[in-house]
Amino acid sequence: MHVDAVVNAANPSLLGGGGVDGAIHRAAGPELLRKCKTLGGCATGDAKITEGYRLPAKYIIHTVGPVWNGGKSGEREALISCYRKSLELALLHKCESIAFPLISSGVYGYPKADALNVAVSTAAEFLKDHDMEVFIVIFDRASFDIGEKLFSDISAYIDDNYVKHHSDSDGYVRRRSVFAASRAPSIKCSQPEDMCKSESLDEIILNLDESFSEMLLRKIDESGMTDSECYKKANIDRKLFSKIRSDKNYRPSKVTVLAFAIALELSLSETEDMLKKAGFALSHSSKFDVIVEYFIIHGKYNIFEINEALFAFDQNLIG
Repeated sequence: MHVDAVVNAANPSLLGGGGVDGAIHRAAGPELLRKCKTLGGCATGDAKITEGYRLPAKYIIHTVGPVWNGGKSGEREALISCYRKSLELALLHKCESIAFPLISSGVYGYPKADALNVAVSTAAEFLKDHDMEVFIVIFDRASFDIGEKLFSDISAYIDDNYVKHHSDSDGYVRRRSVFAASRAPSIKCSQPEDMCKSESLDEIILNLDESFSEMLLRKIDESGMTDSECYKKANIDRKLFSKIRSDKNYRPSKVTVLAFAIALELSLSETEDMLKKAGFALSHSSKFDVIVEYFIIHGKYNIFEINEALFAFDQNLIG
């Protein structure tokens, strides 16, 4: 990961071991071990920082996760502390990005689904007050479970709505309509049709509908959220939001539009309207679109839950 800091799921000695710990020590080189010998170990739930040495990251943050003993020995609190202390160290050293493994979910035996929940919820809480790119790096799909009922409900919705095969003629018509929608500005005219036809191109352009950026800022104001609350809820980087705010004609990606629609908890029709402002549409020929539509229709706007479902179905993530 090309980030400012990577987190090492270390053992209390900080002298290397198996799994992520051993891999990081091997990749960083012998200088890391020499430094760790001077640190005096690390307590469970605490974190210490070193240089990245031969890694692409500037820093390695070493944290010691809890060994799972059934969940009644303070394991969750200790695991939360691992993430918090690591994030605080990254903030102290002015890191703009950090990557975590799923701490304690290997030989320490912490249930993987619960470990992922702690990782995501603790990082999300931190990001309410701080700007940083936080990555949770999952080693394998077994690390992850969105729940059997949700998985089956989404699968059923996909089966009912996802169009797998189209005839050539259907594809041609669909491509033509999407192309036209993406190229044509939204023009409203309250006058009789023959009068609208007589307008010059300059007059038509002067009467264009509001842009995506203008609609987004209006919706944020209407929601009562601050800008930072909105872009953090959308899982969007502050720098990207600044570009959108400063340029009323900014053309976002489709994923960015959907991220803001979810953060603002827009209805399906409002989401489609916002997509249209940027030249996009939801399509039942896209599994990604169908899954996002499922969550919007059911009024579920937690972007991390949506991303977990997208991950389970091998789709790109939002934000």
